[in-house]
Amino acid sequence: MIGGARSGKSALAERLVAGTGRRPTVIVTAEVRDQEMAARVAAHRLARGADWSVIEAPQDLPGALARPAPGAVLVDCITLWLTNRMLAEADLAGETAALLAALTASPAPVVVVTNEVGLSIVPENALARRFRDAQGRVNQQIAARADLVIGVMAGLPFALKGRLPPGVAA
Repeated sequence: MIGGARSGKSALAERLVAGTGRRPTVIVTAEVRDQEMAARVAAHRLARGADWSVIEAPQDLPGALARPAPGAVLVDCITLWLTNRMLAEADLAGETAALLAALTASPAPVVVVTNEVGLSIVPENALARRFRDAQGRVNQQIAARADLVIGVMAGLPFALKGRLPPGVAA
């Protein structure tokens, strides 16, 4: 699931995971550092409901994916995870390789949410440009391995790879 900020990615991803009929688990990568983020996290929890298991993994997403999940998994989101790993000055190539291996090895179906950040102007500072480039590379690598890639714009889904599941089309 890829799109811009507030495009409807997470809501659609939640519906897809819930629609599998399997026990839903969400792996969240956000770190609550201020009131605004706390409000966003609370809104997502409320929208998902109590049926969802929650795993917090702002740093070790590959490790969280390696945990046994009895149902279907939503990763929300790669963009925040990448931000966290960049701020930690992690080896992004190694971290991305571990993430891709964990996604491939998961016995549960996994829906991944990520942001498309490369459609706007070139950022004015080096860190922002490095982030934009890293996000683009991670998105390409995940998409290359995925069976289905759904873009979301203005709440409307469109298939970038594969076919939209029944009931998902706008």
